[in-house]
Amino acid sequence: MTEPTRRRGRPRSTKDAAGTVQVLDRALDMLDLLAAHPGLTLSEVAERIDQPPSTVHRLLHSMAARGIVESDPATQAWNIGPATFRLGSAFMRRSGIVERARPILQALMKHTGETANLGILNGDAVLFVSQAETQETIRAFFPPGTRSPLHASGIGKALLAFGRPETLQAYLDGASLVRFTERTLATPDALTADMARIRSRGFSFDDEERTRGMRCIAAPVFDLTGEAIAGVSVSGPTHRIGHEHVKTLGAVVAAAAAELSHAMGG
Repeated sequence: MTEPTRRRGRPRSTKDAAGTVQVLDRALDMLDLLAAHPGLTLSEVAERIDQPPSTVHRLLHSMAARGIVESDPATQAWNIGPATFRLGSAFMRRSGIVERARPILQALMKHTGETANLGILNGDAVLFVSQAETQETIRAFFPPGTRSPLHASGIGKALLAFGRPETLQAYLDGASLVRFTERTLATPDALTADMARIRSRGFSFDDEERTRGMRCIAAPVFDLTGEAIAGVSVSGPTHRIGHEHVKTLGAVVAAAAAELSHAMGG
């Protein structure tokens, strides 16, 4: 007796594959939207991503079945679900840097009185992955998962300055140097000049370049190969981080980054 031919688990056509990818893109768009704007209703999600409510309904309920999103029955509002925390935690465990950085960030926050941050390179941006938040009423806040342009953040500039030369050149050639404030380094020449200053003193200084009234001091973290894999920073308002404090704080931040580098084998 002839055995039945087994069907292979492949799309039957290029059109099917393209359709599958398109559906996945839409689902990921929804996740990005709900991460940035929690509590949206189904109709609001549909409007924001310009998709029919029926399509959004189908995708949201498919993701809800896996715990990726969840809704509040009382308000019909949608939010990121617990499964995304598990996925994010798996990413955090990949290198162990977050766990090793936690006591260092806590000590840095207590020493300086300002919020201490850990960020890594994520494409053309910094991805903040951990934070020790000060209890001061006016403070910087970059919750894990926040992304910031490299040229307008302390950690971003530290990673560019101490990273691979080709990474810096590619960024200068292709990135849109958006001007967020009058102090943003929004030209290749201005950013290149700052790279030299950063390498010379060993830390970067964001002087209200992303947000008016806020300053940030950052230093790179190196791995076993000597590559800059992350950055440590302290951020706070200008009335507490005055120009007269930059050199002292820079030395403290650089020492914390060096401690984490040592913990990572750098």
